[in-house]
Amino acid sequence: MKQTVWHNLKLCATGDARHTLDDAAIAVEGGRIAWLGAAPNLPAQYALWPREDLRGAWVTPGLVDCHTHLVYAGQRADEFAQRLAGASYEEIARQGGGIVSTVRATRAASEEALFAQSAARLEPLIAEGVTAVEIKSGYGLELDAERKMLRVARQLGERYPVTVRTTFLGAHALPPEFAGRADDYVEEVCDRMLPALADEGLVDAVDVFCERIGFTLAQSERVFEVAVRRNLPVKMHAEQLSNGGGAALAARYGALSSDHLEFLDEAGVAAMKAAGSVAVLLPGAYYFIRETQLPPLDLLRRYEVPIAISTDSNPGTSPVTSLLLMMNMATTLFRMTVPEVLLGVTRNAARAFGDAEHHGTLAAGRPADFAVWRVQSLAELAYWIGRPLCERVVRGGATVFQRSLTA
Repeated sequence: MKQTVWHNLKLCATGDARHTLDDAAIAVEGGRIAWLGAAPNLPAQYALWPREDLRGAWVTPGLVDCHTHLVYAGQRADEFAQRLAGASYEEIARQGGGIVSTVRATRAASEEALFAQSAARLEPLIAEGVTAVEIKSGYGLELDAERKMLRVARQLGERYPVTVRTTFLGAHALPPEFAGRADDYVEEVCDRMLPALADEGLVDAVDVFCERIGFTLAQSERVFEVAVRRNLPVKMHAEQLSNGGGAALAARYGALSSDHLEFLDEAGVAAMKAAGSVAVLLPGAYYFIRETQLPPLDLLRRYEVPIAISTDSNPGTSPVTSLLLMMNMATTLFRMTVPEVLLGVTRNAARAFGDAEHHGTLAAGRPADFAVWRVQSLAELAYWIGRPLCERVVRGGATVFQRSLTA
């Protein structure tokens, strides 16, 4: 079993920038952390292990991108131009654009082409220290195409050094063939698509876009009922464009998270707190569609609802492949603090991801998945825009990405 002591490093093991060690070491054996702590306290049993000198770099847990739509074909730059010319996101969607235009491209793409396009979006995330990423379906909207998306997501996790959890988002939009028949499509999702894909082992969680241009509370609940019967955790796109009560509904089903939340009210916040759901904020989408309604940060803080930050990487409203940029946007647009956004891409994101046992923090017995940063202060992770900061990514104790940087 490979044994290594990583030393001469500054450590933020819990993802909390308020609790760090200036001179730390991490002993790794067989891909897991055997010990970590202040370097002078390194137990004698590890003293003769081979060493890796990190030259004073900062080490954090590997970052977690807990809400993405990475797998899709094509792009929607022309629709972006339409919005710049004055069309609203809802207007474009009602004209057959938006999600449905990506559905057409994704259905037409081969599995190989879909993988290649999606991998190109995953690689920049890994280069920024991401070691775990959630990937949603929802651009197929029929069984075979949803299956193709989820298979590609699984392949990304097999062929890249990153943990991938898949989320079935069949209830993302109404496909053209079901125009005017939303209840019939929800029946298709519940009775055919979700059971088949779950039986094939392609689904780790279930999501619904509950919104006036998406699905109603009653339709969303039908999907949740099927998910819960199959012991699949749920999450929800909620309160992005209006206050529809989606977060409260998701909380009744013990949702891992409710996401977007710009129009979330106090009742929804209280319901999320009671359920232990994470609030996943998506500043990229807020910025890209030029939203003006801020998510209720003060309420979330008052109720101590854990807050995560994610890219929402998708072709229509957040064509983002930088989680560090999302940290910056969360501070500048939402007025979050550096400790809040760092927790938002580590410990809290791991809870929304659905696997806080293995991701988001570093501790003895856990996987040795961490990011090495050539910065003087952790505040730089939310400060620099476009500057490569991640020097190395370690997964299972092995370096899977390395960049030569000058501090």
